[in-house]
Amino acid sequence: MCVHSMCSLSRRRALFAGAASAVLAAFSLHDARADQPSAGPGPNAIAPSDALARLLQGNERYVDNVPANKDYSAGRAARVTAQYPIAAILGCADSRVSPELAFDQGPGDLFVVRVAGNFVNDDGLASLEYGVKFLGVPLIVVLGHTHCGAVSAAVKVIREGAVLPGHLPELVRAITPAVEIAKTHGHGDLVADATIENVRLNVNRLRVSKPLIGEYVRAGKVQVIGAIYDLASGMVRVVD
Repeated sequence: MCVHSMCSLSRRRALFAGAASAVLAAFSLHDARADQPSAGPGPNAIAPSDALARLLQGNERYVDNVPANKDYSAGRAARVTAQYPIAAILGCADSRVSPELAFDQGPGDLFVVRVAGNFVNDDGLASLEYGVKFLGVPLIVVLGHTHCGAVSAAVKVIREGAVLPGHLPELVRAITPAVEIAKTHGHGDLVADATIENVRLNVNRLRVSKPLIGEYVRAGKVQVIGAIYDLASGMVRVVD
């Protein structure tokens, strides 16, 4: 006979183990059935350079106001069973920046993760790992933008000692290293410089992140780049 609390603990452990196994099985089934079809590589099995070219061509169309994507219902039924994004975007939550529009890509083309300040946190990293491992995205773009409110807030805290409410200080802490680097430039526009440095820092974090994305980068299967979206013109510029 077992003690009641020990029996309850054993049952909870068994239930947890069963739930974990079910989740892993679901990922494996989804991977095999939808994202890695047995018929061969998916339509997004392209070189990272080709994916980037498609994004930049789409951005040219967006800037020129001649989008190729006009019927967003096309292919809806086919997308029920699978998705084949050509790129993952780590973008800012800013309402003025829409990656699908900026790159003129249709539904299913981009796997987008957004957080104010477009920085890597654990949840965002897990999402990007899913895109790489299970969806086969060949390209990750860290997309910052001009006049970023999150970067501006970080600059204001550092320069003026501003105190922000709620969880906003955590957001500022994530962006502070970029502001500190930008301060060494000595340029006039600290927000603009920090925006670029924030993109660069997060590109570098993803390129070496363990255990998944860094491995894919080293193998040449995935490329991670940075870019800045200009709010005024709509143009996307790749950051070196």
